[in-house]
Amino acid sequence: MVEQMTSTEKRKTKNENPNKNLRIFLTGVGGQGTLLASRLLGEAALAAGFNPMVSETHGMAQRGGIVVSTVVLGDLQSPLISPGEADIVLGFEALEAFRALDRCHADTLVIANTATLVPYPVAIGQAHYPAVDQMFRRLAEHVGALLAFDAGDLARQAGSPLAVNMVLLGALAATDSLPIPTETILKVVRTQTKEKFLASNLKAFELGAAAARDSSNWQRRSLQ
Repeated sequence: MVEQMTSTEKRKTKNENPNKNLRIFLTGVGGQGTLLASRLLGEAALAAGFNPMVSETHGMAQRGGIVVSTVVLGDLQSPLISPGEADIVLGFEALEAFRALDRCHADTLVIANTATLVPYPVAIGQAHYPAVDQMFRRLAEHVGALLAFDAGDLARQAGSPLAVNMVLLGALAATDSLPIPTETILKVVRTQTKEKFLASNLKAFELGAAAARDSSNWQRRSLQ
């Protein structure tokens, strides 16, 4: 059984222990800005006084294939995130978010884009794309909380279909799940964004934060 998360439940206090281990798993497909998002998070963590480890998988990034990256904070010795270890998952595409279920544990926060990018085997009729609502229903039943919304639509509203990464970063910042001030993340975004994209990126970040504050976008496991 899955029910909505209340605003009180979803807005947790920021991490009280800055040395606490935190594993963030980002997954999507090439062209969505997954790798850039991990780099920005890493730079923001560094600016906030942490010693982050960032790992990126570039293999299919240029061809619409699966792209995975990680950001790890704390006293951990490896940037790798094994099954059951991710504290936060950012899913840039619906199916890839669902596929990250094996990386989650019972308290994982998943922030997922509900928009789909049909993979090649599905496009040519050799595979079937699962129903998004069914995938997310199952996902929500096995993690601590699920924040799911159409990040692609918000990116277009911000003026850039490529700003899905900024939308998800904004949503993550608004959950208060990071031991990194939102303004520190925004400062990194401002310094790392080309001038012609800055306004749309900041708007996308703002829209993502608003989506995180909307209780209708949240689901959590029932404890009953």
